[in-house]
Amino acid sequence: MKKLFQSVGILLVAAAAYLALWPVPINPVAWDAPAAPGYTGVHAANTKLANLQMIDLKGEIGPEHIAIGPNGKLYTTVASGNILRMNPDGTAQEVFANTGGRVLGFDFDAQGNLIAADAVKGLLSIAPDKQVTVLTDSVNGDPIRYADAVVVAKSGKMYLSDASARFAPKDWGGTFEASVLDILEQASTGRILEFDPATKTTRVVAKGISFANGVALSQDEQTLFVNETGKYRVWKIAVAASNLDVAQPGTQASIFLDNLPGYPDNLMRGLDGRIWLGLAKPRNPTIDKLAQKPWMRSLTLRLPRALWPIPKAYGHVMAFTEDGKVVADLQDPSGAYPETTAITETKDRLYVQSLHAHGLGWMGVAALGR
Repeated sequence: MKKLFQSVGILLVAAAAYLALWPVPINPVAWDAPAAPGYTGVHAANTKLANLQMIDLKGEIGPEHIAIGPNGKLYTTVASGNILRMNPDGTAQEVFANTGGRVLGFDFDAQGNLIAADAVKGLLSIAPDKQVTVLTDSVNGDPIRYADAVVVAKSGKMYLSDASARFAPKDWGGTFEASVLDILEQASTGRILEFDPATKTTRVVAKGISFANGVALSQDEQTLFVNETGKYRVWKIAVAASNLDVAQPGTQASIFLDNLPGYPDNLMRGLDGRIWLGLAKPRNPTIDKLAQKPWMRSLTLRLPRALWPIPKAYGHVMAFTEDGKVVADLQDPSGAYPETTAITETKDRLYVQSLHAHGLGWMGVAALGR
């Protein structure tokens, strides 16, 4: 019995030493998490996003970004790394391209090239003949580690979010794993970049963002709307800003939407002045309680992944106007369609973007009252 107690004691000491001392890749920073607003007011719980129609993607998973191309075809990126092309009703599906990385967001330029934010490769151009060209993969000699969204201005300039200057998906097991590390650390190394194809130069517009994720242009193209996923908010940032640290925003940046009920992901311009935002996951009380406890966040990574405080599944997308008014809020508390990252709106359909769904969800525009 004495030997048994000794063995148990040794195991407990070893476990305590592991939890206290085992190296982890993050250096957590304390931050002030606002009290979660819950599902009230304009975000009152509802089931408007439930019972989606589905387009079968033939085994592909995670239509993370969806757009209608200049040719009228629907394009979507999926977890395999493929970019799929199909008719808007899902027929005639084909693989348009595979960059060898993971495209998370894209737009089209005036020449019909698909401009892709690839989390592994950087900013790419994919021509209609499927030729892939790297436009930029660094800024001032510093690699673009986690490109995840891009929008092309009428001027031809391209604005992309580089989610983390610390955790590149290619080095940390994938996009989800790298995002968890960055958000747990809260070092706020995300940034917004501008690539000018006329001069082939890349510059930093703004930095200091906790997982920069999602970019949309204002209608006059003088302002960028930017999701700060790690701090549950959306920024307005002047396109003319240069190397602006949002910790000291001045007059060129301001918080536009604050203390959202979940983690904001993609931003997509819709019709009638709407901008769609997806909340990939709801807030988690445990994570918010750890905001001021960096050491406890380090300890989290020493636990089995099954014990990580990953938020539950909850479908949620919303639309707002440039004056900050929320004009649509669609939810599915069951989370049947997982990690809703935004809406792609056409005149008769709302396509729902998702990180891990086994199909492409859509619904009619009746949910918008038209």
